[in-house]
Amino acid sequence: MKYQNVLFDLDGTLTDSSLGITNSVMYALEKMGLPIPEREKLYPFIGPPLRESFEKFCGLSQMDAEKAVSCYREYYSKTGIFENEVIAGIPELLQFLNAENVRCLVATSKPEKFTRMILEHFDLMHYFSFCACASMDSSHVEKPEIVADALKHCEGNSVMIGDRFHDVNGAKANHIPCIGVLFGFGSREELENAGADFIAEDMDELRDLLS
Repeated sequence: MKYQNVLFDLDGTLTDSSLGITNSVMYALEKMGLPIPEREKLYPFIGPPLRESFEKFCGLSQMDAEKAVSCYREYYSKTGIFENEVIAGIPELLQFLNAENVRCLVATSKPEKFTRMILEHFDLMHYFSFCACASMDSSHVEKPEIVADALKHCEGNSVMIGDRFHDVNGAKANHIPCIGVLFGFGSREELENAGADFIAEDMDELRDLLS
């Protein structure tokens, strides 16, 4: 195998969480008395840290963005978290990597509590040796530091897999390659502009790049 360690983003890479995340954003915007755009316009919320997204896409102050995150989690923690599905081919890929003695880790901007709930719900937790996650209070949410946390548990060559430019940035900051995947929520242009080392159109291409 080319890599001894494979770091996976969660949203848009392991699972399609679009329905739950966008429903949670809509709930938060309604609670904040803000206009609710069409669902497709909320897809940029999938992947980046939440507070950053509320500030960037809704023009909220840091304080109001924190309030929006709290509203978001009211819905997400009970309902939105399970409005989600595993991306086709992911269990088979993880099984293949484990069989080849490749260490699989998660590196996500989602808090650990929610990350573990999702992985356990979909029976994926047992494939991973470690989950590097964000904090609940937004003090530890940037992808470079999350990837760095994951790499503390790795020996040998590592690669990051993700669907957004944040994943590429996290990998580059830690001097490891990144494979961008097009079955998530980022475009080829976004991933290429961020400097992804490789881009996989589908699960077959991803498996070929790893092996």
